[in-house]
Amino acid sequence: MGIEILFLLLPVAALSGWLLGRRGTSMRRRDDGCLEMPSEYIKGLNYILNEQQDKAIDLFIQMLDVNSETVETHLALGSLFRRRGEVDRAIRIHQNLIARPTLNKSQRALALFELGQDYMRAGLLDRAESLFGELVDSAPHSQAALRHLVDIYQQEKDWDDAIRAAHRLEQCANTDLSFMVAQFYCEQAEQALRQGEPSRALKLLRRAMGEDRNCVRASMMEGDIERSAGNYKAALKAYQRIEQQDPEYLSEVIQPMLECYKALQRKDEAIDYFTTLLDKYSGISTMLVLADLIEERDGELASTEFITRFLKQRPSVRGMDRLIELNMGQASDSVRDKLHVLKEVTDQILTNKSVYNCVHCGFSGKSLHWQCPSCKHWNTIKPIHGVEGE
Repeated sequence: MGIEILFLLLPVAALSGWLLGRRGTSMRRRDDGCLEMPSEYIKGLNYILNEQQDKAIDLFIQMLDVNSETVETHLALGSLFRRRGEVDRAIRIHQNLIARPTLNKSQRALALFELGQDYMRAGLLDRAESLFGELVDSAPHSQAALRHLVDIYQQEKDWDDAIRAAHRLEQCANTDLSFMVAQFYCEQAEQALRQGEPSRALKLLRRAMGEDRNCVRASMMEGDIERSAGNYKAALKAYQRIEQQDPEYLSEVIQPMLECYKALQRKDEAIDYFTTLLDKYSGISTMLVLADLIEERDGELASTEFITRFLKQRPSVRGMDRLIELNMGQASDSVRDKLHVLKEVTDQILTNKSVYNCVHCGFSGKSLHWQCPSCKHWNTIKPIHGVEGE
């Protein structure tokens, strides 16, 4: 048995003995005048010493009658077990507490709240949902209960209830959760698309924008839907909106925007627009698209010179990789072999590097998640910028 459990149970045992002694119901004096400890107390200590902690816990819980003096002891003991990851024991303690008829209203609400957290920790979301639903009208637990319900509905992907709970939490806590609610509508739009209902998806995305006009995800999804339907002007308008919402995500829509410009036969306009973006934000994706457009219009040499000028100002592995690729087509056999080695190096770097990073917890990966898989925050994962990034 761990030393932490020993120090956890000994105070409980001591308290149990003190309470029994205070009541005077189970302790008596021996002939020599000394107090004789009750057999249950001795048995509990033996369980501790013999590393039978489950039996010790059960016994001391039975010895601790629930009253105004012991409720906090039960709650503290259960909370400590939950923090240690021993959720089954926490549940057993809190269930035992709730079963006692001596609890007043506030004590029962607190015990229910603790048990709800136990259930969440154990992954019993339906039970936790039921308890927190009972507490949303019970001060002072209403805000915390609503926060847990929003979390549960997200895990269950019950977006309708998540939206309702979030709106109620906004009113209760006087806080703004519009950015989160917008993501819930986007999740519903994703479901509509999987079900082959793009029109319903667009309606949901409009609701998302109504909640949060800076919802980049809604603009990206709207652009993708319109582009798939051949509505290139509408798609381009949605994509271009991202510059005002959060320009860090422009790299995600550069290629789709280029496709729209080409479908509309507006390449010169595309060059002007991407040049403006490059001057403002110096994005690698924007530079590479411009390099391709310049190559189509003016040839490989002009594109090579354009990339070289850019890399002098802002070094980039992706830019270097593209420059090597262009030079390989113009080089002699001996030089081409050397460039091929360099190309393998840049390819390896680009293959192994992370593309996205969570600005809240530091999680990194190669896929864009709108909710961080690590810290569960929304809108915190951004494209990586720098020599190896965007």
